[in-house]
Amino acid sequence: MEVFIPAAGLGTRLKPLTDSIPKALVEINGVTLLEMQLMKLAREGFNHFVINTHHFAGQITGFLNKNNNFGLKIDISDESRLLLDTGGGPKKALNLLNEDNFLIHNVDIISGLDIKKFMEFHAGNGSIATLAVQKRESSRYFLFDETGILCGWENVKTGEKKVTRKASGELERFAFSGIHTVNRDIGGLMPPGEVFSIVDFYLSIAQEVQITYFEQKDAGFIDLGKIANLDEAARLLKYNK
Repeated sequence: MEVFIPAAGLGTRLKPLTDSIPKALVEINGVTLLEMQLMKLAREGFNHFVINTHHFAGQITGFLNKNNNFGLKIDISDESRLLLDTGGGPKKALNLLNEDNFLIHNVDIISGLDIKKFMEFHAGNGSIATLAVQKRESSRYFLFDETGILCGWENVKTGEKKVTRKASGELERFAFSGIHTVNRDIGGLMPPGEVFSIVDFYLSIAQEVQITYFEQKDAGFIDLGKIANLDEAARLLKYNK
């Protein structure tokens, strides 16, 4: 089982912490976000990790080297030259991935998602990608029709709305959790450029291929990319210990 962990971002929402360290090395209760994800996913059965780096890239590789990669098989997708955004990152990482399906899991997410069920659901649904989503308040939503197929996206704060596939029935809003499972054949559909958004890409191919969702019902979720959520996560994780 393989997973791509995006860790290259600038972490602007975590300033001033990320003025001197990458987001992946921000700590909660003395443990970095990166280590938390590696250990959690290793317990879930993942045995090959690909991590992209850009912002303070040397700190991430140094951290991994110091800890002997935590005994895991880890490859680095180096974006030091150019930050490739949420779509270009996975595109480049495909060169380091081998399985037909792989997980993408943002480094700054704590989730109660049952990843085994999620992966099994994707393997059996015939989709090029499956997105983990929730019914929770957000400013941006993916829009799925009554058959569970991605048809569009909406920003409720700005009023921007994009519908790129004819819907079967009414559209329903779901907040994306930053976790998705992707079939490697998706690489053949990706645009020729290096830098692009995964959201824009998914919307651009939604008319021709099936992208579906897996709803995280009653599953916890914390976005650690926000300063205000770090204390909440620290309390939660301390309590769970």
